[in-house]
Formats: sequence, C-alpha cells, structure tokens
Amino acid sequence: MRRVPQFVVLGLAAWALAGGRGALAAQQSPGAAAFGLLTSLVGHWKGVFGGTEIALTYTLTANGSALMEESRPKSEPVMITMFTVDGDHLVATHYCSARNQPHLKTGAITERPTRQLTFTLERVTGMTTPGDWHNTGLVMILEDKDHLTQEWTYQVKGKTGKNVFHFTRELDGAGS
Repeated sequence: MRRVPQFVVLGLAAWALAGGRGALAAQQSPGAAAFGLLTSLVGHWKGVFGGTEIALTYTLTANGSALMEESRPKSEPVMITMFTVDGDHLVATHYCSARNQPHLKTGAITERPTRQLTFTLERVTGMTTPGDWHNTGLVMILEDKDHLTQEWTYQVKGKTGKNVFHFTRELDGAGS
C-alpha cells in the first residue's frame, strides 16, 4: 500500500474543516470573483448592431485561467478578446479586425463585483499611425444570466465615440 504524504493529509483535513469548496469560494479574492462573474458568460450569444448579426462565443481556456470571447459579425472578420486575472485587476486584450490590439484593464477590484465591469485602455499595439481606429474602453454589463450589454469606446483621428451592443444567450447552445 502506498503512503500518502503528511502534507496532503493535513491539507485535506484543513479543507474539510473549513467547509470544503464553499470556504475556498469565500476566500476568493475580489479579482478572482470578478473573473468568475465573466466566466458565467460561457456559451453562445447573439445580437445585432447596425443591421449586422453578431455571434459571440465565450470559452474558458488555459486550465480555467483565461476566458476567450470570439466575436463573429456576419460577413465580417472574426475578433477575439481574452480576459484574465492580474492580481486585483482584470485584463482584456482585444485582437481587433482593425489589426491592432488594445490592452485594457480594470481599476483595482477591492469588493465583490456587481453586474458591471469597466476596462480602460492601458496601451495599444499594432497601430501604424497614432490616428488609426482603436478601442479605448469596454464596459461589460451582465443584465441577467441571459442578457449582456457591451459598451465599446473608440478613437480615430483624435475623435472619440461609443458603440453599444446588446446580446442574448442562445438557449439551444448552437452558435451561428
């Protein structure tokens, strides 16, 4: 019979005494809890913007450490946004069809998240001129388990703007 190392036995005992998984969730940092809120998006979503149908797919990847959003506007290039935890912040890197990569970050998350997360621009890579079109911010609003709003701010040639997208979860799980 194989002997179990003492540190494993003590660790399991401490885990059980602390209430198991529930205790681990209670000890979760606010940043990790905010990431958990985003992981509730896993699945398929649909929306329309400016007459164009958009399909979103959220996939948890990298052993649960990254959430990938794949945005497929009908008849337009696919875009990817990767969400991760960085200490008490969440980070989003958007791989845009404009061929640049805005790196966005939340402020320090010090409390359990509400239904809204705000990301602001840290830096952008891949631009050929400072006036190139690029995203400068993202607000994710989880209205409820089946409704998501995204507010993307952008800048082009020194002018700013905002695009607001509304998505509904596809209940059958089939993406477009």
